[in-house]
Amino acid sequence: MSPPDPLRDLGVRTGPGGGTIRVWSEHATSVDLEVFGAEDLNWAIERVALERDAHGVWEGSSAALVPGARYGLRVDGPAGLEHAFNPAHTLLDPWARGLHAAADGSWRGVVLDSLGSEGFDWGGARKPRVPLDHTVVYEAHAKGFSRLNERIPEALRGTYAGLAHDASLEYLTGLGITTVELLPVQAFVPEERLVRQGQVNYWGYNTLGFFAPHAPYASSTAQAGGPAAVRREFAGMVKRLHEAGLEVVLDVVYNHTAEEGRQGPTYAFRGIDNASYYRHDAHGRYVDTTGCGNTLDFGQDAPVRLVLDSMRYWAEELQVDGFRLDLAATLGRDALGAYSPEHPLLQGMLADPVIGASKLIAEPWDVGPFGWQTGNFAPGFSEWNDRYRDRMRDFWLGDLRRERRGEHGSGIGRFATRLAGSSNTFAAERGPLASLNFITAHDGFTLADLTAYDVKHNLGNGEHNRDGSDHNNSYNHGVEGPTDDADVVAARGRSIRNLLGTLLLSAGVPMLTAGDEYGRSQRGNNNAYCHDSELTWLAWDGAARDAALEATTRHLLRLRREHPALRPVRYGRFGERVPSASQMDWYNAAGETMTIEHWNDPSQRTLQFLAASTPEFEEHNRILLVVHASEVGVEVLLPEHPGVDGYEPLWDSAVDEPGDEPGAVHEPGTRLAMTPQSMRLFRASGDPAPVLVDAAAGSLGAGADVADVAGDGRRADDSEPSR
Repeated sequence: MSPPDPLRDLGVRTGPGGGTIRVWSEHATSVDLEVFGAEDLNWAIERVALERDAHGVWEGSSAALVPGARYGLRVDGPAGLEHAFNPAHTLLDPWARGLHAAADGSWRGVVLDSLGSEGFDWGGARKPRVPLDHTVVYEAHAKGFSRLNERIPEALRGTYAGLAHDASLEYLTGLGITTVELLPVQAFVPEERLVRQGQVNYWGYNTLGFFAPHAPYASSTAQAGGPAAVRREFAGMVKRLHEAGLEVVLDVVYNHTAEEGRQGPTYAFRGIDNASYYRHDAHGRYVDTTGCGNTLDFGQDAPVRLVLDSMRYWAEELQVDGFRLDLAATLGRDALGAYSPEHPLLQGMLADPVIGASKLIAEPWDVGPFGWQTGNFAPGFSEWNDRYRDRMRDFWLGDLRRERRGEHGSGIGRFATRLAGSSNTFAAERGPLASLNFITAHDGFTLADLTAYDVKHNLGNGEHNRDGSDHNNSYNHGVEGPTDDADVVAARGRSIRNLLGTLLLSAGVPMLTAGDEYGRSQRGNNNAYCHDSELTWLAWDGAARDAALEATTRHLLRLRREHPALRPVRYGRFGERVPSASQMDWYNAAGETMTIEHWNDPSQRTLQFLAASTPEFEEHNRILLVVHASEVGVEVLLPEHPGVDGYEPLWDSAVDEPGDEPGAVHEPGTRLAMTPQSMRLFRASGDPAPVLVDAAAGSLGAGADVADVAGDGRRADDSEPSR
């Protein structure tokens, strides 16, 4: 029988006689619990000295620790460069389930019982468990999504309940996404700099409490009811989304805390044990691999336990379906600061039966040494693929700019590698679903702004336009910002559809940023983290939305669902039938098998991509995607391929809005005029049995050999860590 975990049951556990609290501090000399009166958060009605065990855990009990009780900690300890003990401060329990603000800017924990004990009924709602190959992530803001939606009662707009309203669910399910990924909803506070400037932290990447939902996103009624009511509203949102078949993934920020740099506010960790919770150098200064002032030290057991306990709580108690791990490279840094995919925290997530069964999405970088780790997480994680983002932007926008200057672009090979699942980035055993593909995210330009601005326009952020990335791979198509020029507007629209089509037709897991489906703009601001306004909220007025683009998004998402050839689970291999892979064959404009010269020739801007599924759970399926990325039109010869007897048109990016009828079926060998800068998708009909072709005939299994042929060279500015 293994010994009990010394860090078990941290925080408050209630029972018939009150509650017991356990707090970890290696260096403290005393830890006192204070329980406060309901009417005065500065008046302690009880003070209990906690006792330390051999593992640095301080424990004590109080009959006053009952659900609803407000409590805090006072901690004393030695002086020194790495320490920040001050028993005058009332500190927040890092494991607190509920939070309550005091008038002096400090915080109190609030004791909460389990949801079931409070009478919350999940009513049979279950996690949808959407398979990764069917998953389409929709990155949204819990407030900004519904704040302007007049179909929702005003009191619920911009709240958890608003996101769960029928109008929201109808839109999300009608769009065709499967998984809502929410920007941070763990309790957070604005940075002190923003407060001084009169601004806000809209995105929420400044966590205060890792177990409590952010109260301002709850309805005013729930806020008035206190932390338990806020939690119930959050759980109700999850329940409603699950009933609609939608998953809920949380963007979680475990790499740093709201205590900022050494001169920042002291809420919890700094006063409980600064030397142990945060990373320091030999001189006692913070080691900051997050760019946010501090970094939790995951070379210590307690911060690891904090993250695992928090994730388990959200996934089990609140039934969320997964996590997007902000700056996840920091979570894998050991006591010496080196990253390893075998880090106990990362492995602990995979080993936990609840967390490991959740969707785990890593943002695979931070700003520390060797911080770029895309492709270096263990099987079980999907990763934000910044190489995909940069390549696709460069192919459709950067290369268009170069072509207009009379220069060659990057050629077709690197584009194909990303389209086929980025096998040169992710290990063979992980497969294409390790790649979380995205063109845009909450930070950076929106999809519409990528095509309308060459440079960022961030003066409204109060940082003299210094903030935000300068490497956007955007192209304004000849005019900066809004324009009435019909040719520019048309070209921008086609570029948007090409980028959107590329994202939703690529192998991997696509992520769509909320608002991109209808052309949302932030007026060129590529770092709108401090704007809680109509600049960042979704528009619901039809006049502010591109209905044709929205229809195109729904159409592409339906095509993705219906065609498993677009959704391979595994990489293919030459001459083998790999279940749930896609056999991929590549042809040039003349319908000829691509050669090494074709792959590496920068003048080659046309590609025909034939993908056939290898059925395991779905019917056999085969598609043809024709890509033409040049302003000079071209005529393609549809490829003659074993088993294919026709090509049924499904989508053309040159068309503003998809029609109801797909059009006539084309025979192999048909000559087809491609509109400049466009893509066309076909369903290939014929023999349902996929024909395996050996290497000599040019079959490239799920992109593995595209990488071998084309490579994917990387410029120094190809990627910049995101938030």
